[in-house]
Amino acid sequence: MRRLWHFIKNVMGVIFRHPVTGTSIIATLADGRIVMVKRRDNGQWGLPGGMVDWGEDLPTAVHRELAEETGLEVAKIKRLVGVYSHPDRDPRVHSICVVVEVEAVGQMQALDEMEVMDVQAFYRDEIPPGKLSHDHSRQLQDYFNGLTTLA
Repeated sequence: MRRLWHFIKNVMGVIFRHPVTGTSIIATLADGRIVMVKRRDNGQWGLPGGMVDWGEDLPTAVHRELAEETGLEVAKIKRLVGVYSHPDRDPRVHSICVVVEVEAVGQMQALDEMEVMDVQAFYRDEIPPGKLSHDHSRQLQDYFNGLTTLA
């Protein structure tokens, strides 16, 4: 399976020759907790988000991905946290991830059960210890440090 994925990744690189654009969303609730999802593909906790669809702008993707993965709505897009483009940041494909902070409202529930096993909100000191999915640990650290990162 690993060899097949390596082959597919290389073929996609030859065909498209461009990274895919996506987003990670640091969704905060009124009480200050940060919403995270437990991913079905690797069993790790991470930020909600995903790829920008063809014909879609980034704000629309942020609204759609947050709703699909968490059941929440974006009340306000607050700030750009950073743009992360290292080729190895996502083990599946070379992607450029635009990370934004949003205020979120509504009832949490994992709507996209193909991608998300669980959705929960954590205070900063409660975020599950250990390795988070992709480069979400760095994204959160930059957020907590008040940085706007280009990496």
